[in-house]
Amino acid sequence: MKNICVLVTGGLGFIGSEVVKKLLKLNLKVINLDKVTYAANINRKKEFNLYKNSFFHKVDILDQEKLNFVFNKYKPNLVLNLAAESHVDNSINNPENFINTNILGTYNLLLEVQKLHQNKHKIKFVQISTDEVYGDTVKKTNGSKEDDPYLPSSPYSASKASSDHLVRAWSRTYGIRYNITCSANNFGPYQHDEKFIPVIIKNAIKKKKIPIYGNGLQKRNWIYVEDNADAILEVALKGKENSTYNIGTKNDYTNKFMANEICRILHENYSLSKNIFKLIKNIDDRPGHDLKYKINYNKIIKEVNWKPKFSFRKSIIRTIDWYYKRFNEY
Repeated sequence: MKNICVLVTGGLGFIGSEVVKKLLKLNLKVINLDKVTYAANINRKKEFNLYKNSFFHKVDILDQEKLNFVFNKYKPNLVLNLAAESHVDNSINNPENFINTNILGTYNLLLEVQKLHQNKHKIKFVQISTDEVYGDTVKKTNGSKEDDPYLPSSPYSASKASSDHLVRAWSRTYGIRYNITCSANNFGPYQHDEKFIPVIIKNAIKKKKIPIYGNGLQKRNWIYVEDNADAILEVALKGKENSTYNIGTKNDYTNKFMANEICRILHENYSLSKNIFKLIKNIDDRPGHDLKYKINYNKIIKEVNWKPKFSFRKSIIRTIDWYYKRFNEY
């Protein structure tokens, strides 16, 4: 395994940077590609520069020429595609970016993987997807399984579903090896401020309105980002070829519960006033909002022997503590 060269796209993003960190600690050669958008964490680049086996290139996966240069230079054995536009609200307001990066960007990567594969170079492509591709699971007691049909509801989830279909098609038609992971909602330190949990924490600290879409009863499955990164690597290194794996937990909570739980912890652990609960306000629901996401992740337990190891309570407290210190710096 020491001779494996791993190329990670979106390696300065929230999940991507956790994956890169774990790969570097395994002493693998890591090629980190990132466009360095507003969602990138440039401080993590400085952290990764301390490793001799870390190589960074500022590359937009829409730039085929630069991709071709990097693939030819390093000839990776494993490609982990974590480069994506991921905020659902942004996809509703500006779907073009999501179509370009998530679909056309994946296509560009597949072209480079295809070239190396046709030259007899051993390479596998791992597409990092989302539980949202399955659509609303309100009628599924046991959650979505890997062979369930895709029924995406937002431009974001539709773009991810499209890229997953491209990966499977490239395997069937051109013979490339792949895995796809469909992950639950991630949370943890370093997530961009625009996301649901950071917004709750920041607004509570700053005494601003905490917006909750609709009645707040939309239920999501939550996974700590380190658990997700571990699962992705387990699939990449040990997963059955040309197979999809759901990555989830038993942490099923409504948005309303999450807002109140975070406020409760901030009140009890950081002495914030009880008035922060009054900051929670219901606002008009967003278009196409799914009521429930739940995935069945028995397959990854059985085939890859992975289980989440971080408890929800400990990981949400760790997350709140990280943001509390950060938001109190300014």
